[in-house]
Amino acid sequence: MAGHGPVRILALPLFRARLTEQPQEGLVYRTADRAPARRVFGPFWLRRPFLILRDLITSRDRPNLERLAAIDDPETFIWAILPHAARTFSACIALLPARSALPAAVAYLYCRMLDTYEDLVPDRRAREDSLRAFAARFAGTHTPGTPMASAPTIDVSEDRDERDRAHLLLVRRAHLVDQVFLSLGPATRAAVRDLVRDMAEGMRWSSATFAENGGVLTGEPQLAQYCRHVLGNPVVFSVRLLRLHYGLDPTLEPSEVEDAMLVGEMVQLANITRDVEKDLRRGIAYDDALKGDLGRDARAERDPALAERCRVVRERLWRMALERAPAYGRVVESIHLPPMSVARASAVLMLLFTERYFRGTARRVGRPAWEGPEAVMMLMWRAFAATFSKRTAVREFARVERAFLTASTA
Repeated sequence: MAGHGPVRILALPLFRARLTEQPQEGLVYRTADRAPARRVFGPFWLRRPFLILRDLITSRDRPNLERLAAIDDPETFIWAILPHAARTFSACIALLPARSALPAAVAYLYCRMLDTYEDLVPDRRAREDSLRAFAARFAGTHTPGTPMASAPTIDVSEDRDERDRAHLLLVRRAHLVDQVFLSLGPATRAAVRDLVRDMAEGMRWSSATFAENGGVLTGEPQLAQYCRHVLGNPVVFSVRLLRLHYGLDPTLEPSEVEDAMLVGEMVQLANITRDVEKDLRRGIAYDDALKGDLGRDARAERDPALAERCRVVRERLWRMALERAPAYGRVVESIHLPPMSVARASAVLMLLFTERYFRGTARRVGRPAWEGPEAVMMLMWRAFAATFSKRTAVREFARVERAFLTASTA
């Protein structure tokens, strides 16, 4: 996901109520005209395997936009669009405990909508006005059955591929996500609202920063702030959501907030390193070494010097990401998960997906790739084993940390 972070770390305001007011099975969602939508039946633990399987076989590059546009059931739409909005995070969200999975999916989709305004609205004023208006939809008190204000439309966009068009479709169908959001309990809605507000503020900061810098971020501190707002805040949100789920105090110590932000940096840098050339074509770069190449198409021009500059920048960002690895295990430890926990499996799976991507990036920049699991079923099996064993998870975290730090200093 792309997006931007503020000059300071904005810790999400705490929500103290227990998450006991989640949607019940068989809940009727209502559309804007108050007509009942289709019911959603069945316990989440029975639906989870099918959601994960669908996530694994879904094509991110060729989303079925016609099918997604035809879905009128709010929760069905959320789980159908999630793989196209969250990529590998989709399976990790589906692995979360039942009372946390749906709020996490709603929160992530709202983050993706904000990201779509930031990425695809070319005019700075229209972009920042849209971000402000989207966050304003969450102000005040909301009650189930009363629709929220419509999400700002995107009349002119810079969509480049089918993935971008899936994100535009998500914005157009924000009212379906709103209906599920309104069905959540007050404490959960407040947490999501705070996340949206903080991310929107950070993206407006980044929009201004890119404009002031001529289309680039200057130096590692600005890049780190960008990553913190894009994924650092959602990591903080996830930790607090899970701690509440397990009946624990959601208050995070400053060191715990900092670790969550470092994890956000690490994972967001995966998104950035993947899209270096794509971002360059649309006129932005996350490293000022590419400022002179803004707007160029590295693939079409077949310029060896440009390709080498992209490789050097990708390697630099890759190393920056790997250096953040030690924070990951500390973040999971700060949740204080019980001996048996699907949330632990979700955390292991996210790290394994991230590791597999960075191992591929090593090969892409011409560096040796370390050994590790590649097949999706092996990743799932290792994550599943961590459900029942904290020791298994700790070993996995330590293995990946060693591999990352060794590669970053090679």
